Amino acid sequence: MTASPPERTGRHNLDPHLDRYAARTSGMTASEIRALFAVASRPEVVSLAGGMPNLAALPLDSLSTQVGALIAEDGLVALQYGSAHGVPVLREQICEIMALEGVSAHPDDVVVTVGSQMGLDMVTRLFCDPGDIILAEGPSYVGALGSFAAYQAKVVHVVMDEAGLVPEALREALSAAAKAGQRVKFLYTIPNFHNPAGVTLAVERRAEILEICREHGVLVVEDNPYGLLGFDGQTYPALRSIDPDNVVYLGSFSKTFASGLRVGWVLAPHAVREKLVLAAESATLCPPTLNQMIVSRYLSTHDWKGQIKTFQENYRERRDAMISALEQYMPPGCSWTTPDGGFYVWVTVPEGVDTKAMLPRAVTARVAYASGTGFYADGFGSRQMRLSYCYPTPERIKEGVRRLAAVLESEMDLVRTFGNVSMKPISGPENPSPDTA
Repeated sequence: MTASPPERTGRHNLDPHLDRYAARTSGMTASEIRALFAVASRPEVVSLAGGMPNLAALPLDSLSTQVGALIAEDGLVALQYGSAHGVPVLREQICEIMALEGVSAHPDDVVVTVGSQMGLDMVTRLFCDPGDIILAEGPSYVGALGSFAAYQAKVVHVVMDEAGLVPEALREALSAAAKAGQRVKFLYTIPNFHNPAGVTLAVERRAEILEICREHGVLVVEDNPYGLLGFDGQTYPALRSIDPDNVVYLGSFSKTFASGLRVGWVLAPHAVREKLVLAAESATLCPPTLNQMIVSRYLSTHDWKGQIKTFQENYRERRDAMISALEQYMPPGCSWTTPDGGFYVWVTVPEGVDTKAMLPRAVTARVAYASGTGFYADGFGSRQMRLSYCYPTPERIKEGVRRLAAVLESEMDLVRTFGNVSMKPISGPENPSPDTA
């Protein structure tokens, strides 16, 4: 017996599998600016868009020697399958790292992941049913919004100011959800050197926010890839250190060591840990043992704290170049955050300018940025852009901002001549790529 051909619907579809996809794939939308970033990767274009770490600061000669020795001495282990839980010695070292932010943890409660994005995906999969509410700062990390949409959760943004998430706005969001009969599963937050906003949650607000979430029975998911990259060397108390029983902590070596190794972790309450291990087994069977052992050997043989200090100095120099160039070149009516660490500056442009619509013209002028709409789940952010200073040299940063300011001036001239030409917000987050992470 042969299968009957699918019924014709009267319209031509380029994807013959369209009717076979799961309903949740409707939330998986490709970045509308990804094609532009393929152009932006050309050397003549100054990219202020991507969050790529400056790996030139790493001791590559020493690392190559250590990796070779690792293969020679422990290759039969490093190249073999491992546990979904992660290499034990690395989990112990991760606990030592988190202790710098006041976190007291047992290695058994650490689950190693293929980057913290995998951890975020697993946490969402474990806790969210379609239609559940996730609270997140507005704006928020594009990779998180993509995961939330993929599991058909609804994101409600909570306002931030220069001191981070506003506690009263969090109370209002939780009260509104309760009145509407909506179930809030967790608060997703990036407390330190926020991506993309560049702000840090004030220490005096941290305990209050945790107490609010406890009062409403809401879990807290703390994403902290930048916490050790403060420009004055200061580390802030992790939310996990204040409330270990109600906080799931996500960490990563992508910003403090090597992003290409894709090694991150989740620290979770003990009962949650068990389910995370099962989720990891179903997703990847096990994270790459070789990559974990490279990270572990790096931590045990190199002055990793000194290396982080080098990163801090490099990124502070680039931050200063970015702020100086913005002050020198950007037209009146623009404003921006001044981060104390991390990778990003959040810029707001004058009324009437749409940064998403302006992006193709900026790329034509040989400069790229990430438009603000990608960092909201509800279509907002058309007057914002994220500028990244982590990868280009200070000289390239200055030139990139000069080019961007010229494009913005032209856009403002169009607005003054023809009025507000901004596009209507389009609901829904974009899936991340290395250019927007």
